[in-house]
Amino acid sequence: MTAAASTPPAAGRPNVVVFLTDQQRFDSTGVHGNPLGLTPNFDRLATEGTFCAQAFTPQPVCAPARAALQTGRHATAAGVHRNELALPADADTIAKRFAAGGYETAYVGKWHLAGTDDGPVPPPLRGGYDHWFAADVVEFISDVYDARLYDSDGVLHRLPGYRADAYVDAAIDYLTRPHDRPFFLFVSLIEPHHRNQRDDYPAPDGYREQYEGRWTPPDLAALGGVTHQHLAGYWGMVKRVDEAFGRLRDALHSLALTDDTIVAFTTDHGCHFKTRNDEYKRSAHEASIRLPLAIDGPTFHGGGRVRSLVSLIDLAPTLLDACGLPVPDAMHGRSLLPVLRGTEPDERREVLVQISESQVARALRTTRWKYVIAAPDADPWNDTGSPHYVETELYDLDSDPHELENLAGLASHRRLCDVLGTRIARLMVSAGEVSPQITPAPSRAPGQRTVSSADAWL
Repeated sequence: MTAAASTPPAAGRPNVVVFLTDQQRFDSTGVHGNPLGLTPNFDRLATEGTFCAQAFTPQPVCAPARAALQTGRHATAAGVHRNELALPADADTIAKRFAAGGYETAYVGKWHLAGTDDGPVPPPLRGGYDHWFAADVVEFISDVYDARLYDSDGVLHRLPGYRADAYVDAAIDYLTRPHDRPFFLFVSLIEPHHRNQRDDYPAPDGYREQYEGRWTPPDLAALGGVTHQHLAGYWGMVKRVDEAFGRLRDALHSLALTDDTIVAFTTDHGCHFKTRNDEYKRSAHEASIRLPLAIDGPTFHGGGRVRSLVSLIDLAPTLLDACGLPVPDAMHGRSLLPVLRGTEPDERREVLVQISESQVARALRTTRWKYVIAAPDADPWNDTGSPHYVETELYDLDSDPHELENLAGLASHRRLCDVLGTRIARLMVSAGEVSPQITPAPSRAPGQRTVSSADAWL
């Protein structure tokens, strides 16, 4: 019998709601410095609850990040190193762990872990969620004012309203139903992800106009990309998503569930608006990997700001731990509760990021440094990793927070890179990868500018 199977029933334990957006930059939020007032509801969650100010995705691609979130494991270990791969039916997911602990489990919205594209997701590929109102790749079956989802029986439903609102309405409908056990509800929006078929960020009617010509994050102002074409629409989408999140929290309040429900808000990855490569993510830069993450409710209310570096793989063990359920040893993530309780120091100083599709690469993010290695001979689509990598990027985030000056190859930083290379190799091994051979970046003289990925694209 597994530890999860022997868990006592969940009576008296808190409900859990996870609210996941798609492709949302960390600096779209007020608590991260955005001056436009886009996210008052997220900001309140972060201020009143526990705010992870230094949170990162373990993989800046949709499906791999979601696999990591559902399993608490790095994407390569979870079996989903790129898009169009299904999470294995026997994967040990957070939903299965909550169900074994006596919880109802429910999923609403975008799944992107079944490889079914526009068809219904068969029950074995639903990650263990019982109540199901979702679709795999929702952008293939819907549009911003044409929301559609499949129910548990595989019947397709068309929903009224802007898509983010429609999905939240479906989640609120679930909340209003009678529950004889605590519930674990996962709400997954596609906004503010771009609209694939027309490469656009379609905000609700009247929202884009509110943000034309207003604040631009410094990295985008410096590098350009398609920022001026798309940023206003993107900000409008973020605003509407936050309003939808506020309605969900209002529903919990009106149903007298606030004091008994843990609510977590995060996203799968960020967005760099074609400034770092020829699309929107799949890079090691802060715009791609840094996330908004806040949790409120029992255990987390008044938790304040977590200083440690936090990975998305930490969310599953944190929520299980908060509900008194065992955390599987196989999870790579760690619970944040010891930090919140003061039994462990708030001092984790590094996270690992795996990158696929654009390149096979790995990044080490520390409190000060970003160190990136890439596999020159690997197939970015088919290879999960490589035994050989070359140093490609080094950024000093204290002096260059927007990552505009690549320091890789400078003799002055050679010793540092050797240390960072040892640290990233250790993290890769702990994630189930082989210990890599890392070739130093080509040497260059001080003042000689390295050709960065942004330069290569421009």
